[in-house]
Amino acid sequence: MANFWFKLKLWTKAIFAGLLLLYVILFTYFNAQEKVQFWYWFHHQPQTNLLLLVLCSFLAGMVGAIVIQTTFRTLRQVQEMKMRSKMDRLDRDLTDRKNKAAMLQTREPAAPIPAPAPPPPIESLESRRQV
Repeated sequence: MANFWFKLKLWTKAIFAGLLLLYVILFTYFNAQEKVQFWYWFHHQPQTNLLLLVLCSFLAGMVGAIVIQTTFRTLRQVQEMKMRSKMDRLDRDLTDRKNKAAMLQTREPAAPIPAPAPPPPIESLESRRQV
């Protein structure tokens, strides 16, 4: 039974591919003979066949899509570059500030100030009065 479904699937694909090929051949045959006037500027309307016009239009659309996609990608990359340069500049600024802060030294007094002498004990003052 599995062999039957495999053959059915294979023949369905083959018939579909054959019909598609037949359509492409008929499309090419009938459109290659059809003449059209193509306007691209004032007083310029050359007569060409429809197939060539469709092919050129398709290729022009592909090129246009590629150009638009590339333009948007380039604009996005420029924005990213601006952000990176800004972040790098801020990082460098922060690093410079940290380096300058590390180089600063606290002021130390040139000579230590002597501590005041402790007051004499109370007993010694009393003994002086008696004398």
